[in-house]
Amino acid sequence: MMLKYQHSEVVDAVRRALAEDIGSGDVTTNTCVRADATARGRFVARQPLVLAGIGLLDLIYAERGGVDELTLLRSDGARLEPGDVLAEVRGPARKLLECERVALNFLQRLSGVATLARRYVDAVQGTHCRILDTRKTTPGLRRLEKMAAAAGGATNHRLGLFDAVLIKNNHIAAAGGVCAALERFSNCNLDVEIEVRTRAELEEALACGARHLLLDNLTPAEAAEWIRVIGGRATVELSGGVTLDSVRAYADAGADFVSAGAITHSAVAVDINFRLELE
Repeated sequence: MMLKYQHSEVVDAVRRALAEDIGSGDVTTNTCVRADATARGRFVARQPLVLAGIGLLDLIYAERGGVDELTLLRSDGARLEPGDVLAEVRGPARKLLECERVALNFLQRLSGVATLARRYVDAVQGTHCRILDTRKTTPGLRRLEKMAAAAGGATNHRLGLFDAVLIKNNHIAAAGGVCAALERFSNCNLDVEIEVRTRAELEEALACGARHLLLDNLTPAEAAEWIRVIGGRATVELSGGVTLDSVRAYADAGADFVSAGAITHSAVAVDINFRLELE
């Protein structure tokens, strides 16, 4: 199993999902399926998609005592077409059935994130702009959803409030201004980014040595004008209402990065099917 799937947050998410669904036992399966029955199952794509979360299958089955065989046929980031088989499993029929929904929930959700991320990345192909994800994630699933965004080709922004500095408008107000906020991080070992909302704040940030700027809620035309003013003195991230229809225009405006919360908060689960055959 890939190391990233062994992270404690990932293991905990899987355990909670299994406990939530199975509870005291799968009453339907345990009643109508013999305890000694074995079966084979295949996970099959039913639409074009970018795969993510495939390594969770090993963890899911292991949490329920393991299976006889598990073959992962595709890797995270693979582009699949309808009918493509992404994994095959063999083991106790009861176990395969009780794990079915949890496995599909993770695969469908995470592959939905990866698929949408890839659409954003493809939309800016040929520019120097990189697509960033955000912290607008499902509570408790951030690490997995960011792994999925990366599988789709997006670049992970900060994981949380602890691993990078992003000074936003309320921080500026609380600190007493742009320069006052930046000065607090003069000896910081983390990446420091600051949001500017007006041309005056932009000039102040540049004068105070800002090297990474966040420009929020500008039109592509406004963004292009501000980026000309910046003139390479700082890297630029654009954010705020970015859609698949508009992301290319923001990239063409000269942005180094465009962040899109939609990649995680608005991704639609993709269609993946589990087909079981009794042996």
